[in-house]
Amino acid sequence: MKKGVDFDEVYDLFAIRIIVHSSPEKEKEECWKVYSLITDEYLPSPERLRDWISNPKSNGYEALHTTVMGPQGKWVEVQIRTNRMNEIAEKGLAAHYKYKEGSADEDRFDKWFAQIREVISSQDTDSVDFLQDFKTSFLAEEIYVFTPKGDVKMLPVSSTALDFAFAIHSAVGSHCIGAKVNHKLVPISHKLRSGDQVEIITSNKQKPSDDWLKFVVTAKARTKIKDSLKEEKRTTAEDGKEMLRRKLESKGAALSQHNIDELVNFYKVPSQLDLFYNIAIKHTDLKDLKEFQVNGDKLIPVKPVKIITEVKPEADAKPTTKKDSELIIFGESSDKIKYSLAKCCSPIPGDDVFGFVSTGKGLIIHRTNCPNAARLMANYAPRIVKTKWAKNKEISFLTGVKIIGIDDVGVINKITNIISGELRINISALTIESGDGLFEGMIKVFVHDKEELDDLVIKLKQLNGIQEVQRFDTEDANFS
Repeated sequence: MKKGVDFDEVYDLFAIRIIVHSSPEKEKEECWKVYSLITDEYLPSPERLRDWISNPKSNGYEALHTTVMGPQGKWVEVQIRTNRMNEIAEKGLAAHYKYKEGSADEDRFDKWFAQIREVISSQDTDSVDFLQDFKTSFLAEEIYVFTPKGDVKMLPVSSTALDFAFAIHSAVGSHCIGAKVNHKLVPISHKLRSGDQVEIITSNKQKPSDDWLKFVVTAKARTKIKDSLKEEKRTTAEDGKEMLRRKLESKGAALSQHNIDELVNFYKVPSQLDLFYNIAIKHTDLKDLKEFQVNGDKLIPVKPVKIITEVKPEADAKPTTKKDSELIIFGESSDKIKYSLAKCCSPIPGDDVFGFVSTGKGLIIHRTNCPNAARLMANYAPRIVKTKWAKNKEISFLTGVKIIGIDDVGVINKITNIISGELRINISALTIESGDGLFEGMIKVFVHDKEELDDLVIKLKQLNGIQEVQRFDTEDANFS
């Protein structure tokens, strides 16, 4: 079967490796001649042709792979390589540089190796994370994806539009809000296939989020996202550190390592960075510093004495009414207390809440992360009442969700089908604004509790083209 082509055959179980003896300048030509000879004799499977000679793998691997129907009616894989290709495949890195000696050209392997250096150059790179990313990214099967100008990018199988964006440039990836794949708008989580042509859409307002780590697969993308999140956390933590400094100084204490360690232990956070960050985002309330005494400039924890009054609501005020709104305060003769829900934070059952005894308005229920919570707790502590929700599926509460996504045909219909059709949640109001290929929607809905709202948010995030879904306080929304 040789017909003028010089090669050896190496047999394996249901596989044949053909080593072509060829000069470097005729490698590609001779390999395709062998392919032609094989497919003249045996029927090939078109879906199983792999041309890693025209487009070598990032790790330097070159070969032609095909699968043909053998004489015994079984599929047989055929690998076609030259001597040089086979030595690189068998011996790897050392063989690659042996054949590259004297050449100044940067090939795919050099770019692949440069990516590894880039990943491990970060001081924050975790060794376990790196090994996992290396295994799932660099050693995976690859696809070939094209830029609008026709340049090819090699990515692991299951790579997304966001992986492609980071492969172009870190800044492009960090500001990516969507993509056009074969001229059709897709979300950043869209999985790419070999042959796709991809155009990335960016916005200066975009920045990486934790959700991105759920669908990117390349080591470069994961590393850059983690670095960005860490840097953002450090920047935010600096604000929290300054807030803590001012608070300690007002108590006559210093921002010393001793005091920081005491607070890290008290708030049960992993590190001082987490402490500062939680203070900055109002997750940690510095009013708890009253549970420390100051000795010199050091904080000394004291055992607090707490009187807990548990409050249990049976119904809400009057967003939607099926029965009067009431709270039952245990420990005070079980008197029924009228209450209302704060408009500034629109609490619903399931939220962490507290009661505030106001002058003339009775008991007002706020979420603990309400923008006004810190001020009320700091300035009116005696008027704060601990509250707890009772389960009640008969009453609806008004709240809202904000949705940002790619402005594609039918996306609004899909959103309303999820809300009204699948979850049977009533919509109170809806506004949509679009521009630059994106839309932003503000939707007021009636839900029974936070669990129902969280379920709605999860299902909306699963829709293709949806980039962000978050709750908002209905009083802050601009509905025209």
